[in-house]
Amino acid sequence: MLELTMASVSREEAGATAGMVMAEAPSEPGAVLRVGRDAAVCRLVTPEDWLFVSRVHLEFLCGPDGIWQVTWLRGSQPDPSSEVRLTIGDYAQTLPYGGTVRLPHGTGGELVVQDRTAPRSVNVGFYHEA
Repeated sequence: MLELTMASVSREEAGATAGMVMAEAPSEPGAVLRVGRDAAVCRLVTPEDWLFVSRVHLEFLCGPDGIWQVTWLRGSQPDPSSEVRLTIGDYAQTLPYGGTVRLPHGTGGELVVQDRTAPRSVNVGFYHEA
């Protein structure tokens, strides 16, 4: 089972605002959870006017071995207007544009999609059950 929580965070002069949503999927080969602006294909949907997030930005896919991976899908632009950071415990890395990382069993962490031009982010927490 993969459990996701997503918070859309905007830090404006008047303070911070956030909205929280959740999704989950069983660890069955081919299971998919997507994060992005397109509600037709994404289980976790960001605000439509947040153009630093692609229509389909992150894709969580369960492989044939029951291990989940996450991919930062390439959008329509050659250079992204955001950056994605992955944190699992004390381990942290920047996820490359178009890159994929496997998520180990029994761990939790967070992916942060940070707007490069404004104080906004999409924080996706995950827990991959063993």
